[in-house]
Amino acid sequence: MIRKFYKNRFEIFFFSMLTILFGSLIIPVELFEKVFVPVLFIINIAAGILLISKKKKLVWFFLIILLISASFVFGADMINREVNNNSSTLLIRMGIYFLFYSTVTIEIIKQVWHAKFVNKNVIIGLMSGYISLGLIAFLIFTSIDISTPGSFEGV
Repeated sequence: MIRKFYKNRFEIFFFSMLTILFGSLIIPVELFEKVFVPVLFIINIAAGILLISKKKKLVWFFLIILLISASFVFGADMINREVNNNSSTLLIRMGIYFLFYSTVTIEIIKQVWHAKFVNKNVIIGLMSGYISLGLIAFLIFTSIDISTPGSFEGV
């Protein structure tokens, strides 16, 4: 079953990223952020794990990080957003996302680089890599803003 999904790994990752980025244009923002974003991030993380599935040690490492973060950081956030939105929890979450998406982006670049033929999968893989690079930059800037509030205000 994983082989079947592995053939479409770039498409799954790409479309889950697009849904996270542009889903609020279709679905009302509050409903999207409270209900759909956590589910879409889980799908996106699962697609990222599928991308690195050929490296077994790396997959186990990220599965353990995913389980720990899901139970402590993300689980409490889904139950009560107001209590758990302190800066240390947000920085931990951003760090986990940064580590994961950096690894997945590097793996996407490697897989696209070593492709023997340019086809639809390679092109979608390239677009996924570019979107992932943008997401990594977003995570860096968000972490800076969380640690130093108002750092991007003014001229």
